[in-house]
Amino acid sequence: MPLPNLTGYAALIDARSPSEYAEDHIPGAINLPVLNDAERAEVGTIYTQVSAFQAKKIGAALVSRNIASHLEHYFNDKARAFTPLVYCWRGGNRSGAMTTILRAVGWGAVQLEGGYKAFRRQVLDDLVHLPARFDLRIIGGPTGVGKSLLLRALAEEGAQVLDLEDLAAHKGSVLGPYPDRPQPSQKFFETLIWSALSGFDPSRPVFVEAESKRVGRVHVPDALIAAMRAAPIIRLEATLAVRVALLKADYAYYLADPDDLCRQLDCLTALRGHETVEHWKTLARDGAWDVLVNNLLEAHYDPLYARSLGQNYTAETTTVLQLDSPTAEAFSALARQIAQR
Repeated sequence: MPLPNLTGYAALIDARSPSEYAEDHIPGAINLPVLNDAERAEVGTIYTQVSAFQAKKIGAALVSRNIASHLEHYFNDKARAFTPLVYCWRGGNRSGAMTTILRAVGWGAVQLEGGYKAFRRQVLDDLVHLPARFDLRIIGGPTGVGKSLLLRALAEEGAQVLDLEDLAAHKGSVLGPYPDRPQPSQKFFETLIWSALSGFDPSRPVFVEAESKRVGRVHVPDALIAAMRAAPIIRLEATLAVRVALLKADYAYYLADPDDLCRQLDCLTALRGHETVEHWKTLARDGAWDVLVNNLLEAHYDPLYARSLGQNYTAETTTVLQLDSPTAEAFSALARQIAQR
């Protein structure tokens, strides 16, 4: 059964426990748990080891106290016209209890039939079919050429952009973890992709960076990666000097903390050997950033890119663009050139 329209509600309320919410949730939903993780575990243990009646009795008291707290805090300033959509794991007791109480107060609360389980099933079903609906355009090019910056410039020009690295909070390499936010779970990564694709117009192209199957610890859905690998490629090129400048700006946090960079470089020992990696770490500690970035590009990233492109992205390169400088203006000019095609 198709998922009902999730728009038009004053709020989406996830009544599940914080750990369930953290793993995945409907985009835009807030977490107002009727049982926290410890309480949920306690009730579950009583259910299996004592009796269903005892578990329901204790659970009802906990749920009542938690909903009362939400009424005193989150719902306290909500007007009578407030109409939230409430869900739990499968549209059962937890969301049912909250919906019943909210409706008794006078709010037009609605319980999501099937709960998160129905939502998750819809996401998985859609991710099999959605990617084929779109005219994907792949932004390719070697490491440090500014593919992500070009995507952002395209978005600023009004183009439809699927930024997988931003959704994954990872730049797709051994040095790729974002310093300011952790990666999402695999389920929430898929939900974010689904949410983005669901909002696109199939009559207009969607620009996406050439990615491998894995972005950090999360994986791009099979149907999407297949569609990407069959899509035409817009290849971005730049001189080594421009790429070095872009990488130094993009990874400025490593320049500020060479020890953190050295810890990440250790991950390359198996591929590049102890002696080479120790040399790179010495360059980092000495602040020889231009030399280090040049070395990493020529010895590691460029060969890796050439091999990956040849194996995974074999579609026709329709456009080759030259980035002449690392400035925002240069990316904006290229984005306008692409958008006008």
